[in-house]
Amino acid sequence: MPVGEKVGGLPGFPRKTHFPTMPNEHLSILALAGVFLASVLGGAINAIAGGGTLATFPALVALGVPPLTANATTTVALWPGALSSMWGYRGELGGARAWVLRLTLPSLAGGALGAWLLLRTPPDRFARIVPFLVLGATLLFLAQASIMRRLRERRGDAPLAEGAPDRDDPDVTPWPFIAGQFAIGVYGGYFGAGIGILMLAGLGFMGFTNIHRMNGLKNWGSVCMNVIAAAVFAPSGVVDWPVALAIALGALLGGYAGARAAQRVGQQPVRRAIVGIGFASFLFLLVRGI
Repeated sequence: MPVGEKVGGLPGFPRKTHFPTMPNEHLSILALAGVFLASVLGGAINAIAGGGTLATFPALVALGVPPLTANATTTVALWPGALSSMWGYRGELGGARAWVLRLTLPSLAGGALGAWLLLRTPPDRFARIVPFLVLGATLLFLAQASIMRRLRERRGDAPLAEGAPDRDDPDVTPWPFIAGQFAIGVYGGYFGAGIGILMLAGLGFMGFTNIHRMNGLKNWGSVCMNVIAAAVFAPSGVVDWPVALAIALGALLGGYAGARAAQRVGQQPVRRAIVGIGFASFLFLLVRGI
C-alpha cells in the first residue's frame, strides 16, 4: 500500500497509514525522561526566538524513532508549548489585533496543506532530506540579524535598542505578508524547524521593531500551524503518543518559562546556543543517515 493511502477516514486525510514506528515498549522511563528534558529546552527556545524543534527532533531520532514519525510526533506535542508561550506574551499583544487576525487564516491554511504533503512523502525520502531542512533552518536563523539590519539601513531607519517602542500597526499593505505567512505555514506543517525565525523576519519586513511584540505574534502563528497540523496527523497512525505526551509536558513548562525569561535576558546568548544546536543536529542527522 502506498505511503499515506487511506484506510478509512476522510478522503485525503488517512485514518491509518503504513508508517514505520518504534514500538512504545522500547522506550524506557529514562529515555522518556530525556525526551522530557529536551522538550523543556525546545519549548523555551521556541518562546524566545523559535527553532525549538532543533532540540526535540534530534533527540527523538537518537532514540530510534523514524524521522517522519519523530517530525509528526513533535508537531502534535509542541502546540501546548506554543500556546503557553503565547500566554506568557499576552501583554505584548495589546493593540495588535489586526495583525493577529492577519496571521490566523494563512497560518491555518498553510499548516493544513503542509501536514497533508508530509503524509504523502515516503518515509525513506523524508529521512534523506531532513538533515538539509535542519541545516537550512539553522542558516536562516544565523542570517536573520544581518538581513533585518540591512533592511533597516536600506529604508533609512536608525537601529533601535532592544525593548524600544515598536510600530503597533505598521502602515503597509498586508497582502504580501499574508501570502508569505501562507508559505511559512506550508513549511511549518511539513517540518516546522525555523518557522519562528521566518515569522520574525516577515514581521521585521513589515516594520515591527520590538522583539517582544514580534515574539507574541510569532507564537500565535505557531499555535495556529501546530494545532491544524496536529489535527491532520492525529488520526493518521504516524504519531507516537507516549513520546508526544512527554514532549507536550516538557514544552508546556519550557514555553512559559522561556517567554518570561526572554523579557529579562539578552538575545545574543540564546541565538548563539540555537545556532550551535542547529549545526550539531545537522551533522548528527547526516552521519546517522550515512
